[in-house]
Amino acid sequence: MQTNFSPAQLEDPKVAEAESILRKCVHCGFCTATCPTYVTLGNELDSPRGRIYLIKDMLENDRPADREVVTHIDRCLSCLSCTTTCPSGVDYMHLVDHARAHIEKTYQRPLMNRLTRQALAMVLPYPGRFRLALGLARLGRPFAALLARVEALKPFAAMLRLAPAKLPARGAFGDPGEHHATAPTSGRVAILTGCAQSVLDPAINAATIRLLNRFGISVVVPHGEGCCGSLVHHMGREEQALDEARRNVDVWCREADQGGLDAIIITASGCGTTIKDYGHMLAHDPAYAGKAARVSALAKDVTEFLVTMDLPELPARAITVAYHSACSMQHGQKLTVQPKALLKRAGFAVREPSEGHLCCGSAGTYNIMQPDISAKLKARKVKNIEATKADVIATGNIGCITQIGTGTDIPILHTAELLDWAYGGDKPAALH
Repeated sequence: MQTNFSPAQLEDPKVAEAESILRKCVHCGFCTATCPTYVTLGNELDSPRGRIYLIKDMLENDRPADREVVTHIDRCLSCLSCTTTCPSGVDYMHLVDHARAHIEKTYQRPLMNRLTRQALAMVLPYPGRFRLALGLARLGRPFAALLARVEALKPFAAMLRLAPAKLPARGAFGDPGEHHATAPTSGRVAILTGCAQSVLDPAINAATIRLLNRFGISVVVPHGEGCCGSLVHHMGREEQALDEARRNVDVWCREADQGGLDAIIITASGCGTTIKDYGHMLAHDPAYAGKAARVSALAKDVTEFLVTMDLPELPARAITVAYHSACSMQHGQKLTVQPKALLKRAGFAVREPSEGHLCCGSAGTYNIMQPDISAKLKARKVKNIEATKADVIATGNIGCITQIGTGTDIPILHTAELLDWAYGGDKPAALH
């Protein structure tokens, strides 16, 4: 793609990066076939190619974002299916990140939209606030249908509908401390507690820690770590995201220096995609560039780490698992084989739903901010999953678990929970 940025514009490293990304696009349109919003809406501007044109025009002319640009960028799930499809290697992820930051700085959103986004940014990354908000949401659930009738209030209706009827107990595995291996120790890792997952389903990390301990890996929950920054990063709140990244970088580097770390284990693939990108996000920060790159190199999805351990092969069991590959897993981190291989090795029969490349519609806060599109994607995903006739669904991202779980009666679990059960842990409560 030909670009027309001025030399002065290209002095900004972020603009220069955007220009380099734009130049790789050859207008082929392969991305349109695998883009969930284009497949759903049929609008060229809701395809990666269409959004690239909008971003190019906005950045080249160095102008504030307008309503049209914001509408179509907001509809992007950041599922990154387009990057898997693109034959030219267009780095769409960093281009749309740059566009979102530009929108946040230059566009005045409608009042209710601003308030909704502010509420999400102030609540979701903080487990204590999030737990309190979910408790209040149960009281407001009867009003969800009423709120959904007002366009500006649809996100609040979506929040109420997504809120679980009952919150699980917090659990001791979320507290800072070290969980020592129960077999001869062969390694030491840190684990991300995070934000939303620690409230919605602490059993995921508990199962992961038990499993790792059982196979000789000590697991530390470091003091001071928190949200990875992805939730606000995808809202264009660049500085808040970078502050959260810096805090975690400091925590994990300190832990690595004091006790040594073989990996930083991530059990939410959306978080993993962002943490693996810390080196890029902080590349222009001289105080953090090296440390951030070190953290990104240590970051591993739990299945990515487990597959290196050569777990025992178990006899087949009469349980069929539909494996849903989260977008952040298959498109963001390019991990497509490891989770399925582990489940098969543990004795499960694994089936893959059709259209597995398409997003379920969760995408961070997308199912709140774009509830209508999200609902269509969820229905499509659930239909494909249920067609497998599986006994249980496995996936590696809490957003997908929450989203798909509201649309089907098939139990949905994190892959690590099934593996923990297979290798000596208790049967997950969802399967009783």
